[in-house]
Amino acid sequence: MPPIETSLTLLILWAVLGYLLGSVPFGMVLARAMNLGNLREIGSGNIGATNVLRTGSKKAAAATLLLDGGKGAAVALLARYLTGEDAAQIAGLMAFLGHCYPVWLRFRGGKGVATFLGLLLALAWPVGVACCLTWLVAALWKRMSSFAAITAAAMSTIWVILLGQGQIFLLAAILTLLVYWRHRSNIARIRAGTEPKIGQK
Repeated sequence: MPPIETSLTLLILWAVLGYLLGSVPFGMVLARAMNLGNLREIGSGNIGATNVLRTGSKKAAAATLLLDGGKGAAVALLARYLTGEDAAQIAGLMAFLGHCYPVWLRFRGGKGVATFLGLLLALAWPVGVACCLTWLVAALWKRMSSFAAITAAAMSTIWVILLGQGQIFLLAAILTLLVYWRHRSNIARIRAGTEPKIGQK
């Protein structure tokens, strides 16, 4: 974590902005706009790109992935440019929490993987690239988005150390724990051998 140099008022402002932007449920918005149905009644009921893919629309899934990743990256980069690194990390963390626990959906949000990867790309792009590649390799291996997600999260702090990006170590560690918490039911299904594959309706 970088030194806290920004005033408490500004940090609170960025935290609120990060949460509000992060809480925009792009998956549900796109599904409704493209007449793909109610995501709560499809597949896992999740609002993320993996579940959007289960509607059969690759375009909607790709757009959801980009928007969910972009919202965290956008607010973090804006906070960094206008205020500083401490504000960027606070805004990014709150964007992740907003995605997972959006007030608009009674705090029932997504798993946060795209937002997690978007944040890493924005705040320390070498780590972000390494985690994206880790996700890709794990996904190709097991054909399970959840397995790829927890693998990428588990490797994130290792990549932080190996790539010399210690300024985001604490943030990466917190995000990793949150990713695992959000995937606890998926982890149980992986162990039981009942976790659905990528693209499975």
